[in-house]
Amino acid sequence: MDPRATANLFLDAACIGEKIINDEECFILKLETSPAIRDAQSGPNFEIIHHTIWGYFSQRSGLLVQFEDCRLHTTRTKDDNDIFWQTSLESVIEDYKYVDGINVSHSGKTRVTVSRYGEQSANHKRELEERWKIEEVDFNIWGLNAESFLAP
Repeated sequence: MDPRATANLFLDAACIGEKIINDEECFILKLETSPAIRDAQSGPNFEIIHHTIWGYFSQRSGLLVQFEDCRLHTTRTKDDNDIFWQTSLESVIEDYKYVDGINVSHSGKTRVTVSRYGEQSANHKRELEERWKIEEVDFNIWGLNAESFLAP
């Protein structure tokens, strides 16, 4: 995760408290996605109703330690029924190393949960967990620009 993009993502966030994560005292920044952004991210057959992002930053180093992203959206079926879904992503970010003078995470763990709301939703919950590791990082790669990547 590029720390510059992370900083830009949380520019308008509010500090909502503190939490200890992996023995690290963190402050919590919360960002509610605006209706205009939710509308832009919605499509003809689905609508994002609510989208919240939390960043847990080390009080000692200022680095991102954990990231959470939660969306509630509705999908329209062929029969014009709405089905409500919640997707949650939680990433624990570790192993920071300097690359070109910038402290960049090189490993972590991400868990994604997708669950359905409402009637007949009991068996509609799925989870996926992945450990990830970045072997090599480089910046300013020829041919890539900011439009190639979307913030979470």
